[in-house]
Amino acid sequence: MSPNPLRGIPSVNELLESPPLRKLVDQVSHSAVVSGVRSFLDEMRSQVRTAASEMKFPSVAELAERIARRIVEKEKPVLRRAINATGILLHTGLGRAPLAEEAVEEMVSVARDYASLETDLATGKRSDRRLAVAGLLEELSGAEAALVVNNNAGATMLTLSALAFDREVIVSRGQLVEIGGSYRLPEVMAASGAVLREVGSTNRTRLNDYARAIGEKTAALMIVHPSNYAVVGFAAGVTLAELVDLGREHKLPVIHDIGSGALIDFEQFGFSGEPVAPASVAAGADIVLFSGDKLLGGPQCGIILGRRALVEQIRQHPMARALRVGKLTLAALAATLRLYRSPQQARRAVPLLHLLGTSVENLRNRCGQLAPQLAASAAVAEAEAVEAVTYLGGGSIPNQQLPTWCVALKPAGMSVDELAAALRLGTPAVVGRVQNDRLLLDLRSVLPRQDMELVEAVSAVGSGQ
Repeated sequence: MSPNPLRGIPSVNELLESPPLRKLVDQVSHSAVVSGVRSFLDEMRSQVRTAASEMKFPSVAELAERIARRIVEKEKPVLRRAINATGILLHTGLGRAPLAEEAVEEMVSVARDYASLETDLATGKRSDRRLAVAGLLEELSGAEAALVVNNNAGATMLTLSALAFDREVIVSRGQLVEIGGSYRLPEVMAASGAVLREVGSTNRTRLNDYARAIGEKTAALMIVHPSNYAVVGFAAGVTLAELVDLGREHKLPVIHDIGSGALIDFEQFGFSGEPVAPASVAAGADIVLFSGDKLLGGPQCGIILGRRALVEQIRQHPMARALRVGKLTLAALAATLRLYRSPQQARRAVPLLHLLGTSVENLRNRCGQLAPQLAASAAVAEAEAVEAVTYLGGGSIPNQQLPTWCVALKPAGMSVDELAAALRLGTPAVVGRVQNDRLLLDLRSVLPRQDMELVEAVSAVGSGQ
């Protein structure tokens, strides 16, 4: 009888007694290590059973090292800190806008201890969590009332369900948007219970198109800002002011979904045509909807501004509770909004605005200083400061380029994809963009305090750490 090939596989206890795994128990947990060992051994047994020839087993010490490396890799959190060197400031895959330090501190403060989320500390009675941000939003936008939910898709669905359930909402065909994650306005509207009434054509819609569509079943008129695309050429649309006048004439509310949601004019950063929430309110929009984590530079949320009676109707809808935000979002949003009381302070403190306002000369100088330091890594054959262009991203302001400077890395001893992967897997993760067989580290989206971390990350790849 031939010997059983599985006998050469060490036992779980034998491996647990080896130094690499004994040490790992203190770093993670005994159960995680045991689970990792058993999983590894199960795979090894399966390989032995299907092997065409006799396998040679590594030593216990070598197996323990392999298992320890696998467990360490598996125990890394999926959600990790990353340095965004792609140049895309609102990178959806990297969490969109980073928060201001003031917002982070406010989140830590209410996360570490209990917080007055729904308690009036003056009276000791129950209060409304909306009060944490409603006053600030009203002050900064000029709106009568405000409500915050989990994201702008939620804000849109809630608003439509509360104001137009089983009734028609009139929208231009050219504004039936689809954004990332398969969000389609017609499908959201259907899910809300509202009935879509399309008017006009893809490229041209006139005021008379809206007027002719108004009937007994009409609940609202709606304008949707096409944040992630542009219709150019033979195109025409209806202005918000024109639609507001039509809405007043027929006693219909006008909903303006501005998408990315700016509180200040982005013309100062070289971007034109992006709607500003206070301007929409001033123009007479009855409800204004936008995101908190894009052009505002705050946490992910959906913001609803507008007439008090309508916002209250939305707030009382049963879905409002399902979409409400928690104390961390409210704390971060409140801190971010307080910064906007001074536009100059906001430009300095809100990371998105700071990065947008960084001069091309500043980026060029930083690249010039970083290039020789990055070239010193064994993983880099050549590092060169290069001029380039990027985009804001996050479905915001399409087709408008942003000038930038990058350090272009030509790898040594590996492919550019291998270098990019090694940096992504580092701590912190560094995400750049591959272009023309070089890895570009775009400083438009890198905060100055992260420059030396870039050098350390590339050096670590070169040293095999």
